[in-house]
Amino acid sequence: MQRTARLLALIAGLCACALATEAAAQKYPTRPVKIMVGFSAGGPVDVVARIIGDRLGAKLGQPFVVENRAGANGMIAAEGVAHADADGYTMLACNSSTITLNKTLFKDIRYDPQGDFAPLTTVISAPLVLVVNPENPKTANIKTLADLVAAARAAPGELAYGSGGNGNLAHLAMELLSQRAGIKMIHVPYRGGAASEVGILAQEVLAVFDPLSAVPLVKGGKLRALAVSSAERLPSLPDVPTVAEAGYPGFDLSFWVGFFMPKAVPAPILETLHREIVTAAKDPAVAEKLGSQGVVNVLSPAEYAAKIAKETKELAEVVAAANIKAE
Repeated sequence: MQRTARLLALIAGLCACALATEAAAQKYPTRPVKIMVGFSAGGPVDVVARIIGDRLGAKLGQPFVVENRAGANGMIAAEGVAHADADGYTMLACNSSTITLNKTLFKDIRYDPQGDFAPLTTVISAPLVLVVNPENPKTANIKTLADLVAAARAAPGELAYGSGGNGNLAHLAMELLSQRAGIKMIHVPYRGGAASEVGILAQEVLAVFDPLSAVPLVKGGKLRALAVSSAERLPSLPDVPTVAEAGYPGFDLSFWVGFFMPKAVPAPILETLHREIVTAAKDPAVAEKLGSQGVVNVLSPAEYAAKIAKETKELAEVVAAANIKAE
């Protein structure tokens, strides 16, 4: 009899907790929500966080306040969110490297990218554009990805490509392509993507996986686009094939910005935030603002988790095979 009474009391307690959680979620939010950004103000992650945060605040009736904690490739902010209270009032806005790369590149990481967070959705995706300089005599006849691969095979270990630094996405994209194509090129790390773009324009390197900032240079004839790194073609460069279309199926690597919450945040809150972020990103006025940072791309939490798992495994293999060390 006493055992039955204790069991009934336990069930009643669990039901009460569930009802309290649901009630709290229905009222959510009742105070400002902090969006942690691990990078400086004005960068892609910060811009996306502020655009989405403003729309969330207007829709949900409480401010979504961006707090910049720059440093360690986004790890400071990520660690703060990973260890925050799971009450729905601390959110992380970050880029792909913070989640898919840091654990591979850094030994002192103090959060589990896949174990500590509940993924909400990506918001924008920014493919890379593989470019050469048409004015460089060495690349005058390189008009397709196949041409570049052929040239690299004819001169193994002699042709140079640039990137924004050791371990950044442009570096890894070229290493991934090199491994898939069975070629070897020399890596020239610059201090940032803008510097690598200057390097290819100055004919210091033959090729670069450039960010979307290269599109005007391609359209102006200063650079020649061979392929884009995403699974789908860029609307702004519809005639440029994807790397996958050019002979390397499954190649899909882009810089993305998305949102996360601590793992144990109640499901109703996660569902509310996912729904409202997706709704905001798809709004034409918001999408236009986001367009300066990349292509609007939203995913379900399950799709997002699968994407993270795939990219993490793939990039870890690239880093190990190429023996890449973080700067």
